[in-house]
Amino acid sequence: MGKKKQKTEVDVVLIGGGIMSATLGTLINELNPAVNIEILERLDVVAAESSDAWNNAGTGHSALCELNYTPEQPDGSVKIDKAITIAEQFEVSKQFWSYLVEKGVIANPEQFIRQVPHMSAVFGEKDVNFLKTRYQTLTKENLFKGMEYTEEKSLLEEWIPLMMEGRDPNEPIAATKMEIGTDVNFGVLTEDLINHLDKKDNIKLSLNQEVKDIEREDDGRWEIEVKDLKTGEKREIIAKFVFIGAGGHSLLLLEKSGIPEAKGYGGFPVGGQWLRCTNEEIISQHNSKVYGKASVGAPPMSVPHLDTRYIDGKQALLFGPYAGFSTKFLKKGSYFDLPASIKLSNIKPMLSAGLDNLPLTKYLITEVMKKPKDKLDSLKQFMPTAKLEDWAIEKAGQRVQVIKKDPKHGGILEFGTEVVSSADGSIAALLGASPGASTSVAIMIQLLKKCFPERAKSDEYRKKLREMIPSWGKSLNDDPQLCAYTREKTHTVLKLK
Repeated sequence: MGKKKQKTEVDVVLIGGGIMSATLGTLINELNPAVNIEILERLDVVAAESSDAWNNAGTGHSALCELNYTPEQPDGSVKIDKAITIAEQFEVSKQFWSYLVEKGVIANPEQFIRQVPHMSAVFGEKDVNFLKTRYQTLTKENLFKGMEYTEEKSLLEEWIPLMMEGRDPNEPIAATKMEIGTDVNFGVLTEDLINHLDKKDNIKLSLNQEVKDIEREDDGRWEIEVKDLKTGEKREIIAKFVFIGAGGHSLLLLEKSGIPEAKGYGGFPVGGQWLRCTNEEIISQHNSKVYGKASVGAPPMSVPHLDTRYIDGKQALLFGPYAGFSTKFLKKGSYFDLPASIKLSNIKPMLSAGLDNLPLTKYLITEVMKKPKDKLDSLKQFMPTAKLEDWAIEKAGQRVQVIKKDPKHGGILEFGTEVVSSADGSIAALLGASPGASTSVAIMIQLLKKCFPERAKSDEYRKKLREMIPSWGKSLNDDPQLCAYTREKTHTVLKLK
């Protein structure tokens, strides 16, 4: 007879040791401190995949500079509803982080968040007109008050000296600037939150744990089969609620659950690289996140940006990301991830989405074929004086774009984040990428409302939620005084300039 597997029971299992599980675990613990939680991470450290500082943009995504959130319409107008939603959601994240700082959960906010201006820059008459229209449209909204716009070369030389040096003086160029932008190290934030949770008697962090299977028990609970990658031992965990926040692997694990809601979902992996500046003199001359317009067919996470970051307490300068293709769903995943994700239920949506997105396929192939000189040519559009010897290639994170069923097209590529949950709310997974980390608090609160509707209706729950996020249920964009007060308070608590 084989050795009997160890079996434990908990209230909640969080799969994946990234910002999503860290945020959800912290919210659950604040709302109901008695809940038993186990966090499972496949690697030997937390926050090593999508949440790691080198693996994501680190932009506090708030639509202040990201042009893909404000698409130009055929009539020349600019659609801003997504930008408003994302800006509101990032304010929710800042309020929650401020609450955690005031409570002492986060001791040194400056280690994970800093104020870095958010800018958009465009080149050529057509895009200058677009940016001006975007500026005029957005600045009518409270969340975007304070945005500056200029086409003046002298002012641009003050804002972005690296980008103006050596540039053709006759080239049309325009930029917008928001001083209140932020750089966020989600790796440090994740570590802070999970370290705090791991100190609780009823919360356990388990590293080197690979989830092999997820099955529903007769009583409605979930059995998670886990393998210890260090010892090889297998065990079973029985949980009332399971959250799958495993980045690119979420799709594969969701498929194992067998819930009907997961059928039809597929994934398209997109890899990436940065150019990282190695010249300290150049790094010190740039202090902003400058986003441009994406190439035709490029996925949202490939919008080019010349980006000031703070990693390990040190200022860094990155350009990119350059997209690429790999069949891996995680940076430290398997080349068999994509083939393993293909099922009878999702092969049609995946093929349809592929045929409908041939420009994306062509773009990714072109990106993969790029040599260092080609990458430098892309950087020179932003920084004309760039030299290859001042830059090194840094591997970025792996993302999986969601493909879902669509009645009209068979399948569509979804450029965002999506929560998929069972009808009874006992299991949920987060699929997709940008702007996930920045909007994690709002996403996880919506997940709790969806999966625990009765609990979410209680007066006790609502009172605690408003203690953590004072503006919850209100629109900052519709209330200029509340918007100004909230931003002032959060920036003070988070020690932002």
